[in-house]
Amino acid sequence: MVTNIHPQRSRRLGVGYLRAFEAVARLLNFRAASEELALTQSAVSRQIQALEDEVGVSLFLRHTRSVELTLAGQQLLNAVSQSLPRLDTAVRQIRHHAGRRSISVTTFASLASMWLIPRLEAFQRQHPDIDIRVDASDNFVDLEDSDLDLALRFAPNSPAPAGAERLFGEQLAPMASPWLIKGQAAIRHASDLAQFTWIEEGQALGSSPGWQQWTVAQGQLALTPTRWLYFNYTYQMTQAALSGQGVVLARLPLVAENLERGELVEVLPGARLLAPHAYWLLLAPRSKARPEVQALRNWLMAQAELTRRSVGET
Repeated sequence: MVTNIHPQRSRRLGVGYLRAFEAVARLLNFRAASEELALTQSAVSRQIQALEDEVGVSLFLRHTRSVELTLAGQQLLNAVSQSLPRLDTAVRQIRHHAGRRSISVTTFASLASMWLIPRLEAFQRQHPDIDIRVDASDNFVDLEDSDLDLALRFAPNSPAPAGAERLFGEQLAPMASPWLIKGQAAIRHASDLAQFTWIEEGQALGSSPGWQQWTVAQGQLALTPTRWLYFNYTYQMTQAALSGQGVVLARLPLVAENLERGELVEVLPGARLLAPHAYWLLLAPRSKARPEVQALRNWLMAQAELTRRSVGET
């Protein structure tokens, strides 16, 4: 039977004595617990007594040569045995990361998966002491009201985002897997694409142009494909094209490496469509002075220059 020592407490429990409680409850021996904790047996006993005073009930039944947990003690041990290891893990992680430099980056999912992430390993090889956290979300995040340091965004050329640096512009062009068009009649005109499935984005990012705008630019207002294939995200569209499911109006900056490796081919090289949008880099005002943030900024700008050259942007 649990013996009440004090009336019911309502204030929160102090955690200072839980380590001693866990050791005694696990070993069921005050002497063994004191040796494990490098404390005197009387010190451990005082900590347990103080904890029982706070809880308001006995946690142990003390016998001449042994102790056993009360029902209340077992209930507390169930909680403590889960919480203490989690606390220890958190402290180890804090100690491990103490003194390390880290950068938090926000960008939208397609740019993260198709342009940023494939390049990040090169930056981390150059800066092994800098940790990177990427928050890939299509939701806009205010850099001034968050813990993020740097943003990569897709926005109109005019007006440019305040304080932003331009990475590269947006060009779109029909592309397909080389084996999709292998054996097909030569593609020389926009109308030749009508024999293929057209891959389209269900909700174009930032109102960027799609197939409708492209056909208008080619003077083919009534041109339609044999069928349509819609996706939510650019990287899904590109994956479908890579697997030969149709022709995609691809964003050149994001598929530049696929073109270089021959995984995609530009089926009408002279039919690119320039979009009124661009990709931008922004730094959080509080983060600009940090050397690690500047290092990532400089590296990203250098990578952007390589992308501009690759797609022929002057």
